[in-house]
Amino acid sequence: MPPLSGCTIAFDLDGTLAETAGDMHTALNHVLVAEGLPQATLSDVRNFVGAGARALIIRAFSVHGIHHDDAKLDQLTEAYIAAYALDIATHSTPFPGLAPALVKLKSLGATLCVCTNKRTDLSNQLLDALGLSHHFAAVIGSDIPRNRKPHPDHYITAIRAAHGDPARSLMVGDSSNDVQSAKAAGAPVVVYAYGYTDTAPDLLGADAVFKHFEELPDLAVRILNYQPIPRV
Repeated sequence: MPPLSGCTIAFDLDGTLAETAGDMHTALNHVLVAEGLPQATLSDVRNFVGAGARALIIRAFSVHGIHHDDAKLDQLTEAYIAAYALDIATHSTPFPGLAPALVKLKSLGATLCVCTNKRTDLSNQLLDALGLSHHFAAVIGSDIPRNRKPHPDHYITAIRAAHGDPARSLMVGDSSNDVQSAKAAGAPVVVYAYGYTDTAPDLLGADAVFKHFEELPDLAVRILNYQPIPRV
C-alpha cells in the first residue's frame, strides 16, 4: 500500500503554492493611489498578506495611521478584489519544484486540497491560471467555513471537503495562521521557508521547515507515518 494512502494534505495558497505578491501588490496600489496615498512596496505586501483581502487593506492603511469604519472597508476591499480579479496572474508563478512535488505526493497515495484565506472564487481563478487546479480535490477559501484560519474550523472543513480524516492529515503553509489552524485541529504542519511571514519560519512552531519542494514528499511520509524528522 502506498505510504500516504488515506492521508490528506492541505496547502495554503499565497506564499506556499505560489509567489503571488506581485499581483496583489499591483491591485493594492491601485486602491492606495485612488485614495491619495503613497504606493506600498512589494516587501510591505509580503508582510501584509495571509489573512485575506480585508486584512490586507486594514494593514496597508494602518501604516498611514488610517483606520476606516466597516462601510469604507467594504468599499475598499471590493475595489481591491475587482482590480485583482482583472489581472490575477501576470506576476504570479508556482514555486520551483512545486508541480513535481504535488505529482509525487499523489503517487504516494495522498489526496490534496487547498486551505486559504483568499476568497474561493479568486483562489480557483488563480489556480486555473497557474495550471494547478487539477491537483486538488477541494479548494476552501475564507468564505466557506464558519471561521477562517487561524481557527481550526477552516482546516477541518478543507480536509473533510476532500473526504479526508483530520487525524490523518497534514498542513503545508507559510505563516502563523497556517500553523495555528492545523495545530488547533490536532494536525501536524510544515512551513515553506520562502513564503509570506513577518516571523522567522523556524519560530512559527511548525513540526518542520523545508526550503525546497523536492523535500516535501519524504517529509510528509515521515510525519504522517510518525517517523523521526532529522534536524539540520
